[in-house]
Amino acid sequence: MSLRRAACLSLLIAIALASTARAGTIGREQDVVDLKLGQRVLVDDGTCPAGQVKEVRGAKMTDKGISRTSSCVPRHGPKTK
Repeated sequence: MSLRRAACLSLLIAIALASTARAGTIGREQDVVDLKLGQRVLVDDGTCPAGQVKEVRGAKMTDKGISRTSSCVPRHGPKTK
């Protein structure tokens, strides 16, 4: 494998890993389909007061799958100096 090809492959792998690790905010709770136990997802659907966002969590295991809980948490914007 050439050096150029190896560099391109490494770059593609890095981009794929960065995009899956990036935490973001989802617009609708219905878009969260595969919530895992302990996972937390931020949902900005307008149901929480100003300055807050809904946090949906995979709370506990039940017979029908993972049950969800949600609460409004403070919205953290980009860090500034």
